[in-house]
Amino acid sequence: MKQRRGFKQAARVRQRVGPGRYEVWARVERFAEPAVLLLLRERRAHGYDLLEQLSEVTGERVDMGNLYRFLRLLETEGIVSSEWEDDLPGPSKRTYELTDEGRALLDEWAGALGHARERIDGFLARYGEGR
Repeated sequence: MKQRRGFKQAARVRQRVGPGRYEVWARVERFAEPAVLLLLRERRAHGYDLLEQLSEVTGERVDMGNLYRFLRLLETEGIVSSEWEDDLPGPSKRTYELTDEGRALLDEWAGALGHARERIDGFLARYGEGR
């Protein structure tokens, strides 16, 4: 059966845990990207700092290897820049900061997330009315 456009496979967003009981994951796809950009707008940071803060912002655990690959991709695209810093405690660390291009992308993310929030608020209001 062909999956309809716009609908996720049920296995990825919900799971039956008992008769009439479900566990549902209401995830915002690719939310880690705007979260990284937001954290870097607040201050320059190295990967481990970002990793610690990301779980607070996204509510999900982020894999360190994936984060570093993602940061390198963002740097290739000119969204972040990085440099090695030797003056931090411990070994040298690559520190990342947001570029002007990254700030523009973060602005677009904020707008898109605001639109998503409006749709979600509309859904919850309708749900609350008991329709």
